[in-house]
Amino acid sequence: MTEQNELIKRRYEELEHIKSMGINPYPHRFDISHYSKDIINNFTDPADDTEKEKQKENIVTVAGRIMAIRKMGKACFVHIKDEQGKIQLYIRKDDVGEESYNLMKLLDIGDIIGANGYVFRTKTGEVSIHCHSFTLLTKSLHPLPVVKEEVTETGEKIIHDAFADVELRYRQRYIDLIVNDGVKDVFIKRTKIIQSIKRTLENKNFFEVETPTLQSVYGGANARPFITHHNALDMRLYLRISNELYLKRLVVGGFNRVYEFVRDFRNEGIDRTHNPEFTQVEWYQAYGDYFDSMDTFEEVVEQACIAANETTKVMYGETEIDFKRPWKRLKMVDAIKEKTGLDVISMKKDEIIDYMVKNEIELDKKITHSKGLVIASLFESLCEDDLVQPTFVIDHPIDTTPLCKPLREYSMQQLEEMKKDPEAVIFVERFEPYINKWELGNSYTELNDPVLQRSLLEQQVERGRGGEEETHPMDEDFLRAIEIGMPPTTGVGLGVDRLVMLLTNSQTIRDVIFFPLMRQI
Repeated sequence: MTEQNELIKRRYEELEHIKSMGINPYPHRFDISHYSKDIINNFTDPADDTEKEKQKENIVTVAGRIMAIRKMGKACFVHIKDEQGKIQLYIRKDDVGEESYNLMKLLDIGDIIGANGYVFRTKTGEVSIHCHSFTLLTKSLHPLPVVKEEVTETGEKIIHDAFADVELRYRQRYIDLIVNDGVKDVFIKRTKIIQSIKRTLENKNFFEVETPTLQSVYGGANARPFITHHNALDMRLYLRISNELYLKRLVVGGFNRVYEFVRDFRNEGIDRTHNPEFTQVEWYQAYGDYFDSMDTFEEVVEQACIAANETTKVMYGETEIDFKRPWKRLKMVDAIKEKTGLDVISMKKDEIIDYMVKNEIELDKKITHSKGLVIASLFESLCEDDLVQPTFVIDHPIDTTPLCKPLREYSMQQLEEMKKDPEAVIFVERFEPYINKWELGNSYTELNDPVLQRSLLEQQVERGRGGEEETHPMDEDFLRAIEIGMPPTTGVGLGVDRLVMLLTNSQTIRDVIFFPLMRQI
């Protein structure tokens, strides 16, 4: 039998012993009056013996998981961890009684107990609780990894035997949260970030809504969907890749400012910034354009940074990033020109392709039919790594999205002429915010011309037939909504997980998702 199995076997034996003592190892509830951090922060040393005696009358009741036990015959020191942190308990046989102290001998690291007593400072200077009694609340049957802390003479904290196996941490997040203190802090900040985003949007009169996760037609992004089947209706359904088209339906219906936090699902690869299931927030504003969305986006992210870190400046790795408004705004073609000197608008498509081939720049052959997509690919390959501080990359080729309005500088006659010219690229009022070389979101001045919308979606269908894997399907109900009439509108999608990564200095998206998707073992 392995050492691990021996430890589990011993805990089962302890459980039976506890039951034989007439003690319920899993009681129904326990009343808590105080938490560790508050107790420690509010403690003041008594000025004299009279104050010390009065302090003994102030009883606190706490509960938490045992993280360390030091036994010394008729007394022991126990460190418990509650939702705020850790605090030490001093448990003496003469105070709690022989039966309770015998129970203490059967307890292990990982067990959950409640205790009451008065607060004092030990001779070593640690604020602790001198216990009058304690109660077993949960007997743990599986041992925790024993993480040991050592504080050097200079005050540096050294962690020994950390629960550090990355894959195991993600698979067993409950243990990760118990033994690695910084993990919980990340998720507390995540909640503060989400609350801040909601607060900023609601202060601007946006209304929170809910839209379907299961959809008969997916859309709103260029991505492959997850497919499922509804048995009762005998129909194929898709897990949403975006909530965009439903939020636009609500704008058509008269909700002028809407937002939604959603879990989206995209059948794509997994890397440090991609997870097949992820969180994003989208918001839509009637009678606005992408300049309005840039202003709102800046404010949303700046305020989220302050909510999480109390400053607009954060360190990500070795780089300081400042989220303070206003952010830089850079046209896609200008970014390419700054990097390469190329004026891609005046170049022929084949000339851009030749440049990419000669410079060994990766290019998907499935997109070489489109000059706009080639330009976008060149930008992604060469320019993204330079976009560290917050930057809006604006004015993308229309080929990259069928849901966005062309630049307002084009006349209707110009657009018609450009459509006939295979070397002309129509640019649209779209921006992508880049921070730390990552694309963090997406925004448009939304297309509300139903004739052009239908034409562009039809082109997407044809491109899908031509072999492109990430194209928009035809959604006749969405087109009907646009034909009913959608006012001028701007919309934004913001990747919440990536934002949390940036604001918590987390190096992988799995660090900011409680239970990321993992390969089966």
